[in-house]
Amino acid sequence: MTIKNLQIEYDAINSRNTFSNGDTINGRIILEVSKETKVQSLLFIAKGKARVCWSEHYGQNQTHVYWADEKYYSVKHHMIRESIQDGSEVIGKGRHVFPFSFKIPDRKMPSSFHSSVGRIVHKLKAELKQSMKLTKKAKTHFIFVSKADLETPGLMVPQHESKDKTLAFSSGSVSMDVYVDKMGYKHGETMNVTIKINNNSSRSVKPKLELYEKRSFFAQGRRKLETRTILKEKAAAVEAHSGKGTVTKMITIPRELPPSILNCSILKLEYRLKVYLDIKCAANPKVKLPVVILPVDDSRERREKQPIPPIEFGFEAFGNSHLQSRATASQAMSLPPPYEEAAMYPSFPSDFTTPL
Repeated sequence: MTIKNLQIEYDAINSRNTFSNGDTINGRIILEVSKETKVQSLLFIAKGKARVCWSEHYGQNQTHVYWADEKYYSVKHHMIRESIQDGSEVIGKGRHVFPFSFKIPDRKMPSSFHSSVGRIVHKLKAELKQSMKLTKKAKTHFIFVSKADLETPGLMVPQHESKDKTLAFSSGSVSMDVYVDKMGYKHGETMNVTIKINNNSSRSVKPKLELYEKRSFFAQGRRKLETRTILKEKAAAVEAHSGKGTVTKMITIPRELPPSILNCSILKLEYRLKVYLDIKCAANPKVKLPVVILPVDDSRERREKQPIPPIEFGFEAFGNSHLQSRATASQAMSLPPPYEEAAMYPSFPSDFTTPL
């Protein structure tokens, strides 16, 4: 086989191996050939895209598939262009390195996400075309984390919800007021929850709290909903006819949670705090409050680690068809850390495939 290896790789700019709006990704396409070879073109591609897809069954024999796509950017640049008369260029035997520098669009886009129903993918690709041969491809995903949108209404404003319930059989009434210090939290931050209970009933009530994840997928006028409990807390029971009482709970936001995704029209990742009163032989009164998990701010670390690319980097140099000006010798390269090190962001398993 003439083409021994085609791969694309990039350099990490922080310890979590994540990128954000406006960051520059420096990397390289590596091509190894066993002998002098004609190449039509070598293309660099960067894409950001979301897709949801699921099926629903109706009756015994009818199945409908719902799907939707949302595109954020698609950038293509030639590393080797079809500019010679015969439409090909000859490269010598050995290892050839084609550096690139890609700036992620500095606009609002959702963070990387992966589930069985929907995914948000940001990736880099290389495509090598040769006459009368199949196009050879290589790709790598990078983890994109959107910058925190601090303009979200009510993000840092205290929240309050109340609920009243009258019990059956003249058993009295119960009411609760739930107060939370704000809506937006960083990983590891503590949420202060205050529950004011007025128990004028003949039954004891036990306050319980649940932080859960809510995933919503939208396609063709339909919505698919998935929920997952993250943590549960409970407080001491408030005895019957005890009147007014106050319960305070401190909840630490787990560090492994992915940030909220609120800026994608076909996929949303939200969090809720549910507070309810567990009452025997009665429907439990409950309130739900939105919680926004903010992304980690890596801006300082990015500024310290991100190198300034050399002048030949950048898309303005991609049109140059003279291979002699490109780095073709073996280089010592700093590979990015594996995705699994970024525990709070989605990892891509070895069998991960996607048409995105």
